[in-house]
Amino acid sequence: MVVVNLVCSHGHAFEGWFRSSGEAKDQVLHKLVSCPLCGDPDITQKPSAPHVARKSTTAREAAPAREAAAAVPGPAQPERELWQALRKMLSGAENVGERFADEARRIHYDEAPRRRIRGKASRDQALELLEEGIPVLPLPVVPDEDLNS
Repeated sequence: MVVVNLVCSHGHAFEGWFRSSGEAKDQVLHKLVSCPLCGDPDITQKPSAPHVARKSTTAREAAPAREAAAAVPGPAQPERELWQALRKMLSGAENVGERFADEARRIHYDEAPRRRIRGKASRDQALELLEEGIPVLPLPVVPDEDLNS
């Protein structure tokens, strides 16, 4: 087994285990590997010292490590679920950009069709919307192209 350090286009670093370095390159090239955090298939191999896992470890020694790894969920799972929920929430919303506060008011006061929107608002604008009874939820800025991957 060959252990390879990988990184997705969003900067999430992780490692992959492959039968050979050729197999690693082939799977990355054909987008058969995706980021465990965000699902991004645009993966590149990071430079690293080669590490080859050998069969010298006996099954008896390896079993406790496998059991321990299976018992403890990795930190990637909550991040992956959060990223997927964020992507799902934002992908169906119209991006109104800097017009967010004005458009949210128009929708709230039935001056525009009801629909899900997203965009940018200052902290003061968001507070004003909340004071008017218009629900807003601050979220990180996610580029449109990242919502479709």
